Amino acid sequence: MRHCPRLVAALLLGLLVAPTARAGLYYSGETIADLPSQWRGFLLDQRLLRTIAVKPTDKVPAGPERLKYETALKKLEKAATERKLSADELADQGALLVRLGEAGTAVDVLRTAQRAYPSHFKIVANLGTAYQLSGELDQAAAALREAVRLSPGKNQEAEKAHLRLVEQRRKQPKDSQDLDDLFGVRYVGDGDKYQPGQLAAAERKKLPEDAAAVAQQLALWLPADGKLLWQLGELASAHGDVRTAAAIMDGCVTEFGLRSPDLRAHRRANREEADELAKKAGASATKTEHEVHAGGLKPRSSRPLGGKLDEAALPPVSATGLNALPWSVLGDTTVRRPFKVIFPKYLKELDGRQVTLTGFMQPLGENLDMTTFMLIQYPVGCWYCEMPEISGIVFIELPADKTFRLTRDQLKVEGKLTLNATDPENFLFTIGKAKVTKAE
Repeated sequence: MRHCPRLVAALLLGLLVAPTARAGLYYSGETIADLPSQWRGFLLDQRLLRTIAVKPTDKVPAGPERLKYETALKKLEKAATERKLSADELADQGALLVRLGEAGTAVDVLRTAQRAYPSHFKIVANLGTAYQLSGELDQAAAALREAVRLSPGKNQEAEKAHLRLVEQRRKQPKDSQDLDDLFGVRYVGDGDKYQPGQLAAAERKKLPEDAAAVAQQLALWLPADGKLLWQLGELASAHGDVRTAAAIMDGCVTEFGLRSPDLRAHRRANREEADELAKKAGASATKTEHEVHAGGLKPRSSRPLGGKLDEAALPPVSATGLNALPWSVLGDTTVRRPFKVIFPKYLKELDGRQVTLTGFMQPLGENLDMTTFMLIQYPVGCWYCEMPEISGIVFIELPADKTFRLTRDQLKVEGKLTLNATDPENFLFTIGKAKVTKAE
């Protein structure tokens, strides 16, 4: 299993640093690192927040993140039957309801809380978001104006942008597909034409330095808002990262169903530019693929979300059956120098057990038919720009007589999990004798 020791060593040097404490939707159970985050890490966590609101069905049970939020909400609801909740607890209760897709109930809770605590910033800000997600934009604007007035300062620019967003949408048809004008900037190049990876000098002067940070914060507060994701795609392109811009805009069309002709044209233009740059990188002896893909955004963190894994919300480990292996459990592994690995208790219980995991292929070499490969949670464009942490990579070994052909499709892997806490030249996680199929 001694594959790519230099690669593993490089991954170890890029381990995620613990984020600073700061709230997102003003819920004390969330911490958000300094923004902007790297695009890849941001998109992973923004997607995670979006899935929390997806209600479980008989076929698709609640995931560990939703269970964590449901458990926190039940604790607050139980406490409310025994005593009066504090202002911070009421703000948390409203935020949890919003995250779980219960915006209407959140409005009821937060309106009552505001009457008791009219000057509590988090209650007012959460109420504005709950009103917006309930479709009550007039009330949302009024609450957000008050939130801007009460804002302690750290997130005030994002609060102001949130208010601008709501006030603009009050004047738009409900089915509007137009891009929100958050920063007073037209995303065009010189000559007043859309140019992927470029922004006209006059427009760049108008673009605030913290535009990406503000837009990322809004998208964390409102993770199911497709037009905010489009805004982030335009900002990625404006910073020169056309590959990321194309991927984000792909999501706007395929996941959110946005139909704007401008979006589709910009998506196509960024994709064509990304493909052209990849060709140039392949033909150039002086410019590496990494240099071509690197954008101009200067991130302040790897991923926006932090916090400890709630192992109590995870299903019990089966000694004989197949166990679902959540990526969040793998990501809770920490590595300290010199190669001291700390696995979460739940993961240690899975060591040597049969597990199943979905993800995407990342090859280790040039062969298209592989006996071994890396599995990552989401696909990457440029490995050097978007490389996951070492705890976000699982080494997959097929049986000796099996191969699997390189694909960009999502895969389902089943096999025996082995943890590595002693050898710094190997991967932390291996799934051996793996059965690999395309995910349904």
